[in-house]
Amino acid sequence: MNLRAIAAKTIQGVIQNGDSLMYVLPSAGEHLSVRDKALLQEICYGTLRWYDYLTGIVDQLIRSPLKPRDHDIYAVCLVGAYQLSFTRIPDHAAIKESVDACRSLKKHWATKFVNGVLRQFQRRHDDLIINLKPSQKVAHSQWFYDLVKQQWPTDSDDIFAANNEKPPMFIRVNKRHHDRDSYLNLLLKEGIEARPSAFVDEGILLDKPIDVDALPGFNNGWVSVQDEAAQLAAHVLGAQKGDRVLDACAAPGGKTCHILELEIGLTNLTALEFDADRAEKINENLFRLHLQADTVIGDASNPKLWWDGKPFDRILIDAPCTASGVIRRHPESKHKRTPDDIKAIAKKQFLILQNLWLCLKPGGTLVYATCSIFQQENEEIIKQFISKTPDALHVPLSLGCGEAREFGVQLFPKKHGHDGFFYAKITKKDP
Repeated sequence: MNLRAIAAKTIQGVIQNGDSLMYVLPSAGEHLSVRDKALLQEICYGTLRWYDYLTGIVDQLIRSPLKPRDHDIYAVCLVGAYQLSFTRIPDHAAIKESVDACRSLKKHWATKFVNGVLRQFQRRHDDLIINLKPSQKVAHSQWFYDLVKQQWPTDSDDIFAANNEKPPMFIRVNKRHHDRDSYLNLLLKEGIEARPSAFVDEGILLDKPIDVDALPGFNNGWVSVQDEAAQLAAHVLGAQKGDRVLDACAAPGGKTCHILELEIGLTNLTALEFDADRAEKINENLFRLHLQADTVIGDASNPKLWWDGKPFDRILIDAPCTASGVIRRHPESKHKRTPDDIKAIAKKQFLILQNLWLCLKPGGTLVYATCSIFQQENEEIIKQFISKTPDALHVPLSLGCGEAREFGVQLFPKKHGHDGFFYAKITKKDP
Protein backbone atom coordinates (compact mmCIF):
# COMPACT_ATOMS: atom_id res chain seq x y z
CA MET A 1 0.00 0.00 0.00
CA ASN A 2 1.14 3.54 -0.78
CA LEU A 3 2.87 5.13 2.25
CA ARG A 4 0.49 8.11 2.29
CA ALA A 5 -2.46 5.73 2.20
CA ILE A 6 -1.03 3.90 5.23
CA ALA A 7 -0.62 7.23 6.99
CA ALA A 8 -4.18 8.25 6.16
CA LYS A 9 -5.66 4.98 7.43
CA THR A 10 -3.59 5.24 10.61
CA ILE A 11 -4.71 8.81 11.28
CA GLN A 12 -8.31 7.89 10.53
CA GLY A 13 -8.13 5.12 13.14
CA VAL A 14 -6.61 7.40 15.74
CA ILE A 15 -9.24 10.12 15.25
CA GLN A 16 -12.30 7.92 14.84
CA ASN A 17 -11.48 5.00 17.16
CA GLY A 18 -9.26 6.65 19.74
CA ASP A 19 -6.30 4.43 18.83
CA SER A 20 -2.95 5.21 20.40
CA LEU A 21 -0.49 6.22 17.70
CA MET A 22 2.40 4.76 19.66
CA TYR A 23 0.83 1.31 19.56
CA VAL A 24 -0.71 1.21 16.07
CA LEU A 25 2.15 2.77 14.12
CA PRO A 26 4.64 -0.15 14.36
CA SER A 27 2.18 -2.64 12.87
CA ALA A 28 0.99 -0.14 10.26
CA GLY A 29 4.49 0.20 8.84
CA GLU A 30 5.86 -3.26 9.55
CA HIS A 31 6.49 -4.06 5.87
CA LEU A 32 8.17 -0.74 5.06
CA SER A 33 11.89 -0.05 4.79
CA VAL A 34 13.65 1.69 7.67
CA ARG A 35 13.67 4.94 5.70
CA ASP A 36 9.96 4.72 4.88
CA LYS A 37 9.08 3.85 8.48
CA ALA A 38 10.75 7.08 9.54
CA LEU A 39 8.77 9.03 6.94
CA LEU A 40 5.52 7.36 8.01
CA GLN A 41 6.21 8.34 11.61
CA GLU A 42 7.01 11.91 10.60
CA ILE A 43 3.79 12.26 8.60
CA CYS A 44 1.50 10.63 11.18
CA TYR A 45 2.86 12.47 14.19
CA GLY A 46 3.10 15.74 12.31
CA THR A 47 -0.41 15.57 10.90
CA LEU A 48 -1.89 14.84 14.33
CA ARG A 49 0.25 17.51 15.95
CA TRP A 50 -1.09 20.13 13.53
CA TYR A 51 -4.53 18.55 13.06
CA ASP A 52 -6.68 21.51 14.14
CA TYR A 53 -4.63 23.89 12.02
CA LEU A 54 -4.80 21.65 8.95
CA THR A 55 -8.51 20.89 9.27
CA GLY A 56 -9.21 24.60 9.71
CA ILE A 57 -7.75 25.27 6.27
CA VAL A 58 -8.81 22.11 4.43
CA ASP A 59 -12.42 22.50 5.58
CA GLN A 60 -12.55 25.84 3.79
CA LEU A 61 -11.65 24.06 0.55
CA ILE A 62 -14.28 21.31 0.73
CA ARG A 63 -17.73 22.48 -0.31
CA SER A 64 -19.66 19.66 1.35
CA PRO A 65 -18.47 17.17 3.98
CA LEU A 66 -17.38 13.76 2.78
CA LYS A 67 -19.48 10.75 3.68
CA PRO A 68 -18.33 8.71 6.71
CA ARG A 69 -17.13 5.90 4.45
CA ASP A 70 -14.76 8.38 2.79
CA HIS A 71 -13.09 9.75 5.90
CA ASP A 72 -9.91 8.05 4.72
CA ILE A 73 -9.90 10.44 1.76
CA TYR A 74 -10.29 13.37 4.12
CA ALA A 75 -7.26 12.04 6.00
CA VAL A 76 -5.35 11.87 2.70
CA CYS A 77 -6.06 15.59 2.24
CA LEU A 78 -4.67 16.31 5.70
CA VAL A 79 -1.59 14.18 5.04
CA GLY A 80 -0.95 16.10 1.83
CA ALA A 81 -1.57 19.45 3.52
CA TYR A 82 0.89 18.59 6.29
CA GLN A 83 3.59 17.79 3.75
CA LEU A 84 2.98 21.03 1.90
CA SER A 85 3.14 23.09 5.09
CA PHE A 86 5.75 21.48 7.32
CA THR A 87 8.13 19.25 5.38
CA ARG A 88 10.87 19.64 2.80
CA ILE A 89 9.16 17.24 0.45
CA PRO A 90 8.78 19.03 -2.91
CA ASP A 91 5.22 20.22 -3.45
CA HIS A 92 4.78 18.27 -6.66
CA ALA A 93 5.88 15.05 -4.95
CA ALA A 94 3.64 15.61 -1.93
CA ILE A 95 0.61 16.15 -4.17
CA LYS A 96 1.41 13.26 -6.51
CA GLU A 97 1.92 10.76 -3.69
CA SER A 98 -1.30 11.89 -2.00
CA VAL A 99 -3.23 11.47 -5.23
CA ASP A 100 -1.68 8.03 -5.68
CA ALA A 101 -2.89 7.16 -2.17
CA CYS A 102 -6.47 7.37 -3.45
CA ARG A 103 -5.71 4.68 -6.01
CA SER A 104 -4.05 2.57 -3.32
CA LEU A 105 -7.23 2.90 -1.27
CA LYS A 106 -9.19 1.79 -4.35
CA LYS A 107 -11.03 5.10 -4.60
CA HIS A 108 -10.05 6.31 -8.04
CA TRP A 109 -12.87 8.84 -8.08
CA ALA A 110 -11.06 10.77 -5.32
CA THR A 111 -7.89 11.46 -7.32
CA LYS A 112 -9.27 14.63 -8.90
CA PHE A 113 -10.84 15.67 -5.61
CA VAL A 114 -7.59 15.36 -3.61
CA ASN A 115 -5.56 16.95 -6.39
CA GLY A 116 -7.95 19.93 -6.46
CA VAL A 117 -7.96 20.39 -2.68
CA LEU A 118 -4.18 20.26 -2.42
CA ARG A 119 -3.62 22.55 -5.40
CA GLN A 120 -5.92 25.11 -3.80
CA PHE A 121 -4.20 24.62 -0.46
CA GLN A 122 -0.89 25.32 -2.17
CA ARG A 123 -2.14 28.51 -3.87
CA ARG A 124 -4.46 29.96 -1.22
CA HIS A 125 -2.77 28.88 2.01
CA ASP A 126 -1.72 32.33 3.22
CA ASP A 127 -5.15 33.85 2.60
CA LEU A 128 -7.01 30.99 4.27
CA ILE A 129 -4.99 31.28 7.49
CA ILE A 130 -6.66 34.64 8.11
CA ASN A 131 -10.00 32.87 8.63
CA LEU A 132 -8.71 30.50 11.32
CA LYS A 133 -9.72 30.90 14.95
CA PRO A 134 -6.86 31.65 17.37
CA SER A 135 -7.05 28.09 18.73
CA GLN A 136 -6.72 26.65 15.21
CA LYS A 137 -3.72 28.81 14.42
CA VAL A 138 -1.84 27.15 17.28
CA ALA A 139 -3.35 23.74 16.50
CA HIS A 140 -5.24 23.12 19.75
CA SER A 141 -8.86 22.31 20.45
CA GLN A 142 -10.96 25.23 21.63
CA TRP A 143 -11.51 23.99 25.19
CA PHE A 144 -7.81 23.23 25.67
CA TYR A 145 -6.83 26.62 24.28
CA ASP A 146 -9.31 28.44 26.53
CA LEU A 147 -8.25 26.58 29.67
CA VAL A 148 -4.54 27.21 29.13
CA LYS A 149 -5.19 30.89 28.40
CA GLN A 150 -7.26 31.11 31.58
CA GLN A 151 -4.83 29.32 33.90
CA TRP A 152 -1.48 30.37 32.43
CA PRO A 153 -2.03 33.63 30.50
CA THR A 154 1.60 34.72 30.49
CA ASP A 155 2.95 31.28 29.57
CA SER A 156 0.25 30.15 27.15
CA ASP A 157 1.98 31.07 23.90
CA ASP A 158 5.14 29.24 24.94
CA ILE A 159 3.09 26.20 26.00
CA PHE A 160 1.33 26.03 22.63
CA ALA A 161 4.63 26.40 20.77
CA ALA A 162 6.30 23.66 22.82
CA ASN A 163 3.32 21.34 22.33
CA ASN A 164 3.71 21.62 18.56
CA GLU A 165 7.41 20.84 18.33
CA LYS A 166 9.03 17.44 17.96
CA PRO A 167 9.95 16.26 21.47
CA PRO A 168 13.59 16.32 22.51
CA MET A 169 15.34 13.13 23.64
CA PHE A 170 16.74 13.07 27.15
CA ILE A 171 18.60 10.11 28.60
CA ARG A 172 19.46 9.20 32.19
CA VAL A 173 22.88 7.81 33.06
CA ASN A 174 22.87 4.90 35.51
CA LYS A 175 25.24 6.12 38.24
CA ARG A 176 25.93 2.54 39.24
CA HIS A 177 27.93 2.21 35.99
CA HIS A 178 29.09 5.69 34.91
CA ASP A 179 29.02 9.31 35.94
CA ARG A 180 27.59 11.76 33.44
CA ASP A 181 30.92 13.15 32.21
CA SER A 182 32.32 9.71 31.41
CA TYR A 183 29.17 8.77 29.52
CA LEU A 184 29.24 12.04 27.59
CA ASN A 185 32.73 11.05 26.47
CA LEU A 186 31.40 7.69 25.29
CA LEU A 187 28.77 9.50 23.24
CA LEU A 188 31.41 11.81 21.79
CA LYS A 189 33.50 8.82 20.66
CA GLU A 190 30.44 7.45 18.85
CA GLY A 191 29.84 10.79 17.14
CA ILE A 192 26.62 11.42 19.09
CA GLU A 193 26.30 15.10 19.96
CA ALA A 194 24.87 15.77 23.41
CA ARG A 195 25.04 18.08 26.41
CA PRO A 196 24.29 17.90 30.13
CA SER A 197 20.71 18.56 31.16
CA ALA A 198 20.20 21.74 33.11
CA PHE A 199 18.45 20.46 36.21
CA VAL A 200 19.35 16.79 36.85
CA ASP A 201 22.85 15.44 37.54
CA GLU A 202 22.25 12.21 35.62
CA GLY A 203 20.48 13.82 32.66
CA ILE A 204 21.78 14.29 29.13
CA LEU A 205 20.04 15.99 26.20
CA LEU A 206 20.82 14.58 22.77
CA ASP A 207 21.06 17.07 19.94
CA LYS A 208 19.02 14.67 17.78
CA PRO A 209 16.85 11.70 18.76
CA ILE A 210 18.45 8.34 17.90
CA ASP A 211 17.56 4.68 18.17
CA VAL A 212 18.23 3.36 21.68
CA ASP A 213 20.41 0.58 20.29
CA ALA A 214 22.87 3.26 19.17
CA LEU A 215 23.38 4.38 22.79
CA PRO A 216 26.58 2.89 24.26
CA GLY A 217 25.74 0.16 26.76
CA PHE A 218 21.96 0.57 26.54
CA ASN A 219 21.33 -3.17 26.61
CA ASN A 220 23.77 -3.49 29.51
CA GLY A 221 21.83 -1.02 31.64
CA TRP A 222 24.22 1.90 31.42
CA VAL A 223 21.55 4.39 30.37
CA SER A 224 17.79 4.85 30.01
CA VAL A 225 15.53 7.17 28.02
CA GLN A 226 13.64 9.51 30.35
CA ASP A 227 12.62 13.15 30.09
CA GLU A 228 14.41 15.64 32.31
CA ALA A 229 11.21 16.60 34.14
CA ALA A 230 10.48 12.95 35.01
CA GLN A 231 14.05 12.49 36.24
CA LEU A 232 13.35 14.99 39.00
CA ALA A 233 10.95 12.55 40.71
CA ALA A 234 13.60 10.34 42.31
CA HIS A 235 15.46 13.38 43.61
CA VAL A 236 12.33 14.95 45.10
CA LEU A 237 11.48 11.64 46.80
CA GLY A 238 14.99 11.38 48.27
CA ALA A 239 14.85 7.72 49.32
CA GLN A 240 17.50 6.72 51.86
CA LYS A 241 19.24 3.47 52.77
CA GLY A 242 16.91 1.18 54.68
CA ASP A 243 13.71 2.97 53.60
CA ARG A 244 10.60 1.02 52.68
CA VAL A 245 9.45 2.68 49.44
CA LEU A 246 6.31 2.51 47.31
CA ASP A 247 6.26 3.70 43.70
CA ALA A 248 2.56 3.82 42.82
CA CYS A 249 1.24 3.81 39.24
CA ALA A 250 4.79 2.82 38.38
CA ALA A 251 4.71 1.58 34.76
CA PRO A 252 6.80 1.58 32.67
CA GLY A 253 9.26 1.73 35.56
CA GLY A 254 11.55 4.64 34.73
CA LYS A 255 11.11 6.31 38.10
CA THR A 256 11.29 2.98 39.94
CA CYS A 257 14.66 2.25 38.38
CA HIS A 258 15.98 5.77 38.95
CA ILE A 259 15.12 5.58 42.66
CA LEU A 260 17.13 2.35 42.92
CA GLU A 261 20.02 3.73 40.88
CA LEU A 262 20.42 6.69 43.22
CA GLU A 263 20.50 4.68 46.47
CA ILE A 264 22.44 1.43 46.41
CA GLY A 265 21.39 0.71 50.00
CA LEU A 266 17.70 0.64 49.08
CA THR A 267 16.53 -2.96 49.25
CA ASN A 268 12.78 -2.67 49.84
CA LEU A 269 10.93 -1.02 46.97
CA THR A 270 7.45 -1.96 45.77
CA ALA A 271 6.43 -0.96 42.25
CA LEU A 272 2.63 -0.90 42.05
CA GLU A 273 0.76 -0.99 38.75
CA PHE A 274 -2.90 -1.64 37.96
CA ASP A 275 -2.43 -3.03 34.44
CA ALA A 276 -0.67 -6.40 34.19
CA ASP A 277 0.69 -5.77 30.69
CA ARG A 278 2.13 -2.43 31.72
CA ALA A 279 3.56 -4.02 34.88
CA GLU A 280 5.58 -6.33 32.66
CA LYS A 281 7.33 -3.22 31.27
CA ILE A 282 8.55 -2.50 34.81
CA ASN A 283 10.06 -5.98 35.04
CA GLU A 284 11.74 -5.58 31.66
CA ASN A 285 13.38 -2.33 32.73
CA LEU A 286 14.48 -3.79 36.07
CA PHE A 287 16.02 -6.76 34.26
CA ARG A 288 17.88 -4.59 31.73
CA LEU A 289 19.25 -2.36 34.47
CA HIS A 290 20.13 -5.27 36.80
CA LEU A 291 17.95 -3.93 39.60
CA GLN A 292 15.59 -5.54 42.10
CA ALA A 293 12.09 -4.47 43.17
CA ASP A 294 8.80 -6.15 44.04
CA THR A 295 6.33 -5.59 41.22
CA VAL A 296 2.76 -5.77 42.48
CA ILE A 297 -0.39 -5.63 40.36
CA GLY A 298 -3.08 -3.69 42.18
CA ASP A 299 -5.31 -0.62 42.39
CA ALA A 300 -3.59 2.33 44.05
CA SER A 301 -6.97 3.62 45.23
CA ASN A 302 -7.75 0.38 47.10
CA PRO A 303 -4.70 -0.72 49.16
CA LYS A 304 -6.73 -3.31 51.09
CA LEU A 305 -6.47 -5.61 48.09
CA TRP A 306 -2.66 -5.69 47.94
CA TRP A 307 -1.03 -3.95 50.94
CA ASP A 308 0.51 -6.11 53.69
CA GLY A 309 -0.19 -3.48 56.35
CA LYS A 310 3.45 -2.46 56.87
CA PRO A 311 3.73 1.32 56.42
CA PHE A 312 6.09 2.89 53.90
CA ASP A 313 8.74 5.50 54.68
CA ARG A 314 8.34 7.12 51.27
CA ILE A 315 5.64 6.98 48.63
CA LEU A 316 5.77 8.30 45.08
CA ILE A 317 2.42 8.74 43.35
CA ASP A 318 2.88 9.25 39.63
CA ALA A 319 -0.85 9.85 39.33
CA PRO A 320 -2.88 9.06 36.22
CA CYS A 321 -3.69 12.32 34.44
CA THR A 322 -4.69 13.93 31.15
CA ALA A 323 -1.01 13.96 30.07
CA SER A 324 -1.49 17.58 29.01
CA GLY A 325 2.19 18.27 29.70
CA VAL A 326 3.44 15.67 27.22
CA ILE A 327 1.15 16.34 24.26
CA ARG A 328 4.09 16.69 21.87
CA ARG A 329 4.91 13.02 22.58
CA HIS A 330 1.28 11.90 22.21
CA PRO A 331 -0.36 14.40 19.84
CA GLU A 332 -3.51 12.28 19.53
CA SER A 333 -4.34 13.21 23.13
CA LYS A 334 -5.29 16.67 21.84
CA HIS A 335 -8.30 15.01 20.25
CA LYS A 336 -9.07 12.26 22.77
CA ARG A 337 -9.46 14.40 25.90
CA THR A 338 -12.44 16.54 26.95
CA PRO A 339 -13.11 18.87 29.90
CA ASP A 340 -15.19 16.10 31.48
CA ASP A 341 -12.09 13.89 31.51
CA ILE A 342 -10.35 16.34 33.82
CA LYS A 343 -13.15 16.12 36.38
CA ALA A 344 -13.21 12.32 36.31
CA ILE A 345 -9.43 12.00 36.50
CA ALA A 346 -9.15 14.54 39.34
CA LYS A 347 -11.67 12.52 41.34
CA LYS A 348 -9.56 9.39 40.83
CA GLN A 349 -6.36 11.24 41.73
CA PHE A 350 -7.78 12.46 45.03
CA LEU A 351 -9.00 8.96 45.89
CA ILE A 352 -5.54 7.51 45.25
CA LEU A 353 -3.92 10.21 47.37
CA GLN A 354 -6.37 9.71 50.24
CA ASN A 355 -5.96 5.95 50.36
CA LEU A 356 -2.20 5.76 49.89
CA TRP A 357 -1.80 8.31 52.68
CA LEU A 358 -2.99 5.55 55.02
CA CYS A 359 0.00 3.46 53.92
CA LEU A 360 2.56 6.12 54.91
CA LYS A 361 4.17 5.94 58.33
CA PRO A 362 4.25 8.99 60.65
CA GLY A 363 7.24 11.13 59.74
CA GLY A 364 7.17 9.69 56.22
CA THR A 365 7.26 11.54 52.89
CA LEU A 366 4.82 11.40 49.99
CA VAL A 367 5.52 12.91 46.58
CA TYR A 368 2.60 13.59 44.23
CA ALA A 369 3.48 13.97 40.55
CA THR A 370 1.67 14.28 37.23
CA CYS A 371 2.63 15.04 33.64
CA SER A 372 -0.20 17.58 33.47
CA ILE A 373 -0.31 21.37 33.37
CA PHE A 374 -3.93 21.71 34.51
CA GLN A 375 -4.46 23.09 37.99
CA GLN A 376 -7.47 20.83 38.66
CA GLU A 377 -5.15 17.81 38.53
CA ASN A 378 -2.29 19.40 40.42
CA GLU A 379 -2.26 22.21 42.93
CA GLU A 380 -6.02 22.09 43.53
CA ILE A 381 -5.75 18.40 44.47
CA ILE A 382 -2.99 19.14 46.98
CA LYS A 383 -4.79 22.17 48.40
CA GLN A 384 -7.95 20.16 48.93
CA PHE A 385 -6.04 17.27 50.48
CA ILE A 386 -4.08 19.46 52.90
CA SER A 387 -7.28 21.19 54.03
CA LYS A 388 -8.97 17.85 54.76
CA THR A 389 -6.00 15.99 56.28
CA PRO A 390 -4.89 17.22 59.73
CA ASP A 391 -1.64 15.21 59.81
CA ALA A 392 -0.50 16.34 56.33
CA LEU A 393 2.18 19.03 56.05
CA HIS A 394 3.02 20.59 52.69
CA VAL A 395 6.77 20.95 52.05
CA PRO A 396 7.79 23.77 49.65
CA LEU A 397 10.07 22.63 46.82
CA SER A 398 12.99 24.33 45.09
CA LEU A 399 13.73 22.47 41.87
CA GLY A 400 15.70 25.12 40.01
CA CYS A 401 13.02 25.10 37.34
CA GLY A 402 9.28 25.54 37.04
CA GLU A 403 6.92 27.95 38.76
CA ALA A 404 6.45 27.67 42.52
CA ARG A 405 2.78 27.64 43.44
CA GLU A 406 1.04 27.85 46.81
CA PHE A 407 1.09 24.05 46.74
CA GLY A 408 3.78 22.39 44.63
CA VAL A 409 5.82 23.39 41.59
CA GLN A 410 4.46 23.52 38.04
CA LEU A 411 6.78 22.84 35.11
CA PHE A 412 5.65 23.83 31.63
CA PRO A 413 6.78 22.07 28.44
CA LYS A 414 9.77 23.90 27.01
CA LYS A 415 10.96 24.14 23.44
CA HIS A 416 14.17 22.07 23.26
CA GLY A 417 13.69 21.36 26.97
CA HIS A 418 11.76 19.34 29.51
CA ASP A 419 8.13 18.23 29.41
CA GLY A 420 5.28 19.70 31.45
CA PHE A 421 5.14 18.23 34.95
CA PHE A 422 3.91 18.92 38.47
CA TYR A 423 5.45 18.01 41.82
CA ALA A 424 4.22 18.39 45.37
CA LYS A 425 5.82 17.03 48.55
CA ILE A 426 3.92 16.21 51.73
CA THR A 427 5.10 14.78 55.04
CA LYS A 428 3.01 13.02 57.66
CA LYS A 429 3.17 14.60 61.10
CA ASP A 430 4.13 12.42 64.05
CA PRO A 431 1.23 11.92 66.48
